[in-house]
Amino acid sequence: MDQSQVAEPTLVHPVTPPKKVPKPKNAVERKARVGRILAELDKLFPAATCALNHENAWQLLVATILSAQCTDERVNKVTPDLFRKYPTVEDFANASQDELANDIRSTGFFNNKARSLIGAAKRILTDYHGKVPQTMDQLLTVPGAARKTANVVLGTAFGIPSGIVVDTHVTRISQRLDLTKNTDPAKIETDLMKVIPQDKWILFAHQLIHFGRQICAARKPRCASCPLDPLCYAKDKTLA
Repeated sequence: MDQSQVAEPTLVHPVTPPKKVPKPKNAVERKARVGRILAELDKLFPAATCALNHENAWQLLVATILSAQCTDERVNKVTPDLFRKYPTVEDFANASQDELANDIRSTGFFNNKARSLIGAAKRILTDYHGKVPQTMDQLLTVPGAARKTANVVLGTAFGIPSGIVVDTHVTRISQRLDLTKNTDPAKIETDLMKVIPQDKWILFAHQLIHFGRQICAARKPRCASCPLDPLCYAKDKTLA
């Protein structure tokens, strides 16, 4: 079993009604609550990491670009053949856009993604000597690499806590746990960076993603088996 995965929680208890979960009243209590949330996530997912299969920073960049509006599972089915056909950055830079688009068709938005991949490869070859850059400012100059993509690559490939990855799971769960009231990803990231210790930024995002997939599901969160239930006052908790 992947260390980032955990067995389905066996704890089942009466769910705490949202109104009965005490809300922190000041900065000290808010910090303590965040600490308890992080401690529970550490127990659940001590080694959570990126679910996209890759062997190096370039492959991770490619996979992350492909993951936009697509599941990691689907991307992981496409990339093995893709990297066999295009094993180097140069191969992507020299690829036919129409052919590459067809190779990645099942990931959706394939024309735009093919354009981004070729553009990214060319930029990395011409501006960064064929190496994926290791700063946020540089990565943001690479076609297809917005801030979320850059955070994934910097955090997972290089261990650089440049920020916090904000995907749909992180957005939804951060809002449910009252760690942010914003809906804009950039503002959510800013809110999280203020309350999450920097040495936790990389792991925290991966933990929330796994947590969202396995426990706090969007359609029906499993509140009765959730270790964070005593800390959660989301209004849509499943009380049955």
